[in-house]
Amino acid sequence: MKSGTRISVCASALLVGCAVLADTAMADDVGRVTEGSMNYAPTPECSQHRAEVHAGKTVEEQQQAMQQEILSYQSLAEEVLSMRARAIQLHEDLSAKQKKNEPLSGHDLLRLKEGGTAMLDQREALMKVGMAHECWIDDPVSSDQRVAAIQSAGIAMSLSAALLLYDNYLSAISLYQSDSSLRRHLNRADKGFALREGELNRIAMSFASPNNRYRVRRAIQWFEKNGYGNIDSEDYGYRYLVELIEQSPSRQIVRRVQPVSFVGRMAGFFTTISFDTLMSLKDQGVFVPSLLFGNTVGLVESRRGKLDERPAVLEQVSTRLKAGDVLLEKTPFRLTDAFIPGHWGHVAVWVGRADELRDLGIWNHPVVRKYHAQIESGQGVVEALRSGVKMNSLSHFMNIDDLAVLRETAIPDSQRAQVVLQALRQVGKDYDFNFDVESTDKIVCSELVYHAYSHQQWPTAKHLGRVTISPDNVALRALPGDVMNIVSLYHDGEEVADRPTAFMAKLLKKPFADENPQAKPDFSGKTASLF
Repeated sequence: MKSGTRISVCASALLVGCAVLADTAMADDVGRVTEGSMNYAPTPECSQHRAEVHAGKTVEEQQQAMQQEILSYQSLAEEVLSMRARAIQLHEDLSAKQKKNEPLSGHDLLRLKEGGTAMLDQREALMKVGMAHECWIDDPVSSDQRVAAIQSAGIAMSLSAALLLYDNYLSAISLYQSDSSLRRHLNRADKGFALREGELNRIAMSFASPNNRYRVRRAIQWFEKNGYGNIDSEDYGYRYLVELIEQSPSRQIVRRVQPVSFVGRMAGFFTTISFDTLMSLKDQGVFVPSLLFGNTVGLVESRRGKLDERPAVLEQVSTRLKAGDVLLEKTPFRLTDAFIPGHWGHVAVWVGRADELRDLGIWNHPVVRKYHAQIESGQGVVEALRSGVKMNSLSHFMNIDDLAVLRETAIPDSQRAQVVLQALRQVGKDYDFNFDVESTDKIVCSELVYHAYSHQQWPTAKHLGRVTISPDNVALRALPGDVMNIVSLYHDGEEVADRPTAFMAKLLKKPFADENPQAKPDFSGKTASLF
């Protein structure tokens, strides 16, 4: 560690120095154990998991079993990230009331206890995943690439689960632990929610376990030595695990920062860290603002988008938009892009401005009326995020690298009005972690377009009994001869003004049928799946 000015700050603002895992009851070792004195012993959970899921199977059967494990884990990880965003938002809401000296209502306490119970359940599930493949680190790497890939996937899954536990504490749980009033509520026993006395304190103390930190460092070291050699560009499941690991700020902390003094107190957690070390972490790729203050969408961004904060681009895109337009975006600096197959990573619908909705005759429609304030303030982008279906401004949406604006060809105003109404009907719904377009109570981003444009037939894929649609499936409708036109296209921060349809075909890895404008893409069994 470089010498330099040293600062002491509350854990809710700065927990960068606490390079330890929020995990099991190892808290008694805090301050007494050094890495040199630690001995790793395989957990029985790992051996049991190997015997139940992987033992005695052919390589092909093991591959299928691992794929199924990753699918289940992806849903868990997405739910964890969504819950983290809601936990941060809840803390902001409750803190705002406390600053006004307003008492917490019964509904506030219900949200607090329900959220605490949900996070504890997720913590238990993450710990189970974290231990399931930990002992695989001690296995030799097979010369059979298929077997080696299975081993890498298992270790990557367990490592990413451990890092999610770290990140949850850093960005969300620490906010409650450092707030004396909220900490008191969460530490109280409540039989109705199966909460034990001192639950939050136990989590906070176990966060400081040097032994668990050592275990995670072993996994990081193995992964950095062996894991990158098994990445298949078309293996979206493994790519997702890799992105979870790479975008975790805790990975940088555990891998690079040496242990520092850590003292747990009832009044909060305090640590001391060199300012130079903090700046070094930023240089190493840790997005410090998100780490310190939490990221409201539950993600860590490695940088800002190339179209972000560019007034000329924002103005150009804004003036071209019409109500009902489809927005596609790519953000390679966010985790979401690793989860979604193909080029495009997210879809939204632009519902228009007040004057446009008046012209369409729906400004005073009951569905539109309750969103007058948001629309008049410029929040015309409807999008399904992990925290649910929200309305955001175009400037907020433009923190991206790539953008495509699609518009249905010759759509009548009456149909455009129905698209807007149907998009607004989705606002407030939860995120669909099952990615099933046939469900309507929850919505994933590409499902938003699927339901808003219900009069159109969209290319889909079927996986494990679920019908899915990806952003690339939506983009396919903008190829020659189909129902969508490209209004605007930006790639890597620059506008594609010359032959945008041909460029879109290239992004989608589809042949460009310009010489036959009536030809339509073949959707029969050839569309991208979400998995």
